[in-house]
Amino acid sequence: GILQHPDGTVLKQLQPPPRGPREQEFYNKVYDSDCCDSVLLELREYLPKYFGVWSPPTAPNDTYLKLEDVTRKFNKPCIMDVKIGQKSYDPYASAEKIQQQVSKYPLMEEIGFLVLGMRVYHVSSDSYETQNQHYGRSLTKETVKDGISKFFHSGYCLRKDVVAASIQKIEKILEWFEGQTQLNFYASSLLFVYEGSCQATTVRLSDVTLAEKRRVPKGLLSGGDVLEYNNNINVMNSTENGKIEASVGKGLSKFYALHKKACSKRHHSQLSLKVENSEQDNVWKTSTCITQEHLNGNVLPQLEKVFYHVPAETKESANVEVRMIDFAHVFPSSTKDEGYIYGLKNLITVLQNILDN
Repeated sequence: GILQHPDGTVLKQLQPPPRGPREQEFYNKVYDSDCCDSVLLELREYLPKYFGVWSPPTAPNDTYLKLEDVTRKFNKPCIMDVKIGQKSYDPYASAEKIQQQVSKYPLMEEIGFLVLGMRVYHVSSDSYETQNQHYGRSLTKETVKDGISKFFHSGYCLRKDVVAASIQKIEKILEWFEGQTQLNFYASSLLFVYEGSCQATTVRLSDVTLAEKRRVPKGLLSGGDVLEYNNNINVMNSTENGKIEASVGKGLSKFYALHKKACSKRHHSQLSLKVENSEQDNVWKTSTCITQEHLNGNVLPQLEKVFYHVPAETKESANVEVRMIDFAHVFPSSTKDEGYIYGLKNLITVLQNILDN
């Protein structure tokens, strides 16, 4: 399904026809170097960057989409995948396919989105908590707000800065959808990524350079190519047949694979998320996420300095990415994508309720 290329991009294996060719055609159209359509040019801002297709030398018939790893810049990436829209089946789906999709989450039409999985770094325990798609399907109208709020909780506090920044980014995507009638999206998702380490937040707020946030050790592949290790790679080595296998830890890769059967259900079952302990660095000591018992005379002035006396744009500049992913069911249209718009608006409402309450 998903591999990590040595240059830091991710490789998403092309699905069988018609889904794979349709997704490739979508990326090719949006990222065409001759594209002068303002609607598509703006859409690029909300997608992972696309670097064409790639095939391993030993298996030239295996085709992969080469995409930006959105998690690469993060130290402790927290990741959530949310399918958007009232329908997770396309207009050409068979009655059997429609029934299959509806039965997975009957509330999809009413709620307009479905949480497919999340992975949250908890500062308090220096570990990750993961939830799979069964968690999302268990959410009801009454519990969906609390269910999503888990993604924004650090173990100490609710990251309202991340919620606010996420709302802003979704609103930009909604604005794009409100202004276009070229494309309709089905079974497509939003990928949320934010920095779970409060240490990084503290560094940013004090305007210290982030260049020293992470050292990147280097290694060599057997073929002599330089390999950069980052937070997304646990193991990478050459196999006997020359293919590269990657054990992907904290990156985008597992979340692409989480809700995709890829070429078979076997891929889906093999790529499961698990809680992993990360190295101890005591970042919580410098956290700006202060619990109630710490709100004494010494801390309050610091909080006021950080949160009340900085420009508004700084308050809302949490390190957050929200990108559209999965385009195997994108079709030309002459009308607005009302199903996707409905889902975005509902998701914004839920996030706003989390923020307000």
